[in-house]
Amino acid sequence: MSSPLGAGTPTHHEVRGLWLGLLGVVIFAMTTPMTRLAVGPVSDPQLTPFFVTAGRAAVAALLSIAYLRFTGAPVLARRHWPALAVCAAGTVVGFPLFLALALRQVDAMHAAVVNGVLPLGTAIAAALYFRQRPSNAFWLCAVLGCALVLGFAIHQGGGRWQAADGLLLLSVACASIGYVAGARISSQVPAEQVICWVLVASLPLTAPAMWVSWPDLATQPVRWSAWGGFAYVTVFSMWLGFFAWYRGLALGGTVRVSQVQLVQPFLALLFAVPVLGERLDTTTVLFSLAVVATVFIGKKMPVNTPTPGACSP
Repeated sequence: MSSPLGAGTPTHHEVRGLWLGLLGVVIFAMTTPMTRLAVGPVSDPQLTPFFVTAGRAAVAALLSIAYLRFTGAPVLARRHWPALAVCAAGTVVGFPLFLALALRQVDAMHAAVVNGVLPLGTAIAAALYFRQRPSNAFWLCAVLGCALVLGFAIHQGGGRWQAADGLLLLSVACASIGYVAGARISSQVPAEQVICWVLVASLPLTAPAMWVSWPDLATQPVRWSAWGGFAYVTVFSMWLGFFAWYRGLALGGTVRVSQVQLVQPFLALLFAVPVLGERLDTTTVLFSLAVVATVFIGKKMPVNTPTPGACSP
């Protein structure tokens, strides 16, 4: 049995879970700079955001089919299909598409700070979905976190709002809703199978979209570095990262392991330096610290769960 957060010495399984959770966070932190590498800026476009979104999901779906057949995983029950569709819409389509579109216009460090509110967004989505009643302090942290992100976006935009910031917030909203839908299925089905079935269920949509958006290499060559970024977000961000993350949560406990997610924005900032050659400035670091602080405090605030029978799960 996992010990409570901060209570006693972690067990062997908890320590292993923490390391696997950290591995998952490192993999996910590379998603932002690698997506930027794949799509390129407006001034030097590479793969289109639509191809990256559809392609990463379609190829990962093929890997998922092999995994499901190898493990003999059963087909998900019909009652899971609605949540599966919501999870696919959020994590397979919405999040990567809006992120890729935004990264055509802003650098990876900018996106990393805005996406830093994702854990808080997921907590808000979970509270609304399960009809929980978060404390006023929780909502204060949520409002403060959003205000910090908006302030950073306006500061980076030279005093005005950029369309890319709206796309980034949409990506956060999509991921938050998708994660909550996936979590509902994961309470009854092994989490590794959930992400695989989400990808497989999306294949009838993502495979044709990948084919239609395939780049015309004769008229617009694509650098090998962009293909490398695409390969990373396909194999690691869309597939293997979830295996490490979910297994870490299972072994180490959700409360303990989920805390390592707080370092993800900082890792994304650091990875953007060698991968993209971006410059890390003091303002970006300070805003990122402030956002992470609100997320950390907000996740500590009490959330009142309705009494049994008051609402459906």
